[in-house]
Amino acid sequence: MTPPVQARAARLPSIATRLARALIGFSLFWGATVGVAVWLAAVSEVDELLDAGLLSSATLMAALAQPAGAPGPHEVAAVWAGGAPEHFAWQVVGADGRLQLRSPLAPATPWHQQARAGFSDVPAWRLYGVALPEAGGRARMLYAAQTREERTEARAEVALAAVLAALAVGLLGQLWLRGQVQAELRPLQTLSARLARFDVDAGASPDRLGAAERAELAPVHEAVDALVARLATRLSNERAFSAHAAHALRTPLAGIDAQLALALREAAPPLAQRLQRVRDAATRLQGVVAALLGLFRAGSGVDKADVDVSALLARLPAAGLDVQVPPGLRVHADADLLAAALVNLLDNSHRHGARQLRVSQPAPQRLRLHDDGPGVAEPQRLRLQQALDSQAYEGHTGLGLMLADRVARAHGGSVHLPPADGGFAVELTL
Repeated sequence: MTPPVQARAARLPSIATRLARALIGFSLFWGATVGVAVWLAAVSEVDELLDAGLLSSATLMAALAQPAGAPGPHEVAAVWAGGAPEHFAWQVVGADGRLQLRSPLAPATPWHQQARAGFSDVPAWRLYGVALPEAGGRARMLYAAQTREERTEARAEVALAAVLAALAVGLLGQLWLRGQVQAELRPLQTLSARLARFDVDAGASPDRLGAAERAELAPVHEAVDALVARLATRLSNERAFSAHAAHALRTPLAGIDAQLALALREAAPPLAQRLQRVRDAATRLQGVVAALLGLFRAGSGVDKADVDVSALLARLPAAGLDVQVPPGLRVHADADLLAAALVNLLDNSHRHGARQLRVSQPAPQRLRLHDDGPGVAEPQRLRLQQALDSQAYEGHTGLGLMLADRVARAHGGSVHLPPADGGFAVELTL
């Protein structure tokens, strides 16, 4: 980029920077939302577990504080059943291995017959054992337990909360990010629309595309402006050449034709036939020159007027064709460009063996030329139509069809090759 463009691009918002900021903001939002959801789930589970542990501890303390002669383990369980925790339990096991006290959820048989301190596992329970020393050195064991079901439930609830929060934020983020990307790509769509409407013939002013909306598009605008300037210069040179060529070629060709006409009147019959062939070739050369000059003009605008097609065809060299055109057939077109296209289409028909050509008007601003020549096979007709539609003329169409298509496109129309029962048909839409 040149320094002025670099300076302008530095002041423009950048697509990459805007998207990076958007992604950073979304990542922070995602992390905060999922973190809050997990924290709420964890707090709920922790509160539940602590409340159950507190209730179980209170039950144990009350049982241990009972005076001597209090009810045995089964009576203690019945007393505290109304406030029993759902997932915590405890047992007090004597040194002899017999159950002395238990909470309502604890089984009626000791978890361990032999004293075992610290963490341990039994079916459906996770235990922690603590020795309760007594006089005489013998000790009872206190076992506090939590159900494995509660641990599994806590893990599942926390995981489910995290997954649901992540999915919800992800779906919302996808919609938001899609809108953000579309907003950032909208300047590209605007640029594409401007390029589609861009007309090199209208001039090469650097502001034809408008100001760039993003920093990344500034060099694209600069490259397009430079390309337009080069194309405008080239078109200007070609138009200058066509103007000089029109004068430099038409005048001598007209002089040649006039001299041949005079020579034909004075020549003997054998020589006259040769001169006539030379004059026919010169007439065809005039048509080719007109076509080439018309190709230059086809891109420089059209000068439309009401054209009498029958009168126009009467002035054109028909190259031995019997041209049938209804009187009063008219179109609104550039007469010079239309004449150049018709001259070459007539020459095409003659060179391919046609003897008669009918001109009709199937619709307003549409001319149909149908000759009685050999025509073309259907696959070749389709290939020619495809070449005209894609403007891939080189190697596929001759000068006549190419010029007719250029003239039609200069008028905002196109050339269509409809199927024909016999001969070859061309529809020129202006």
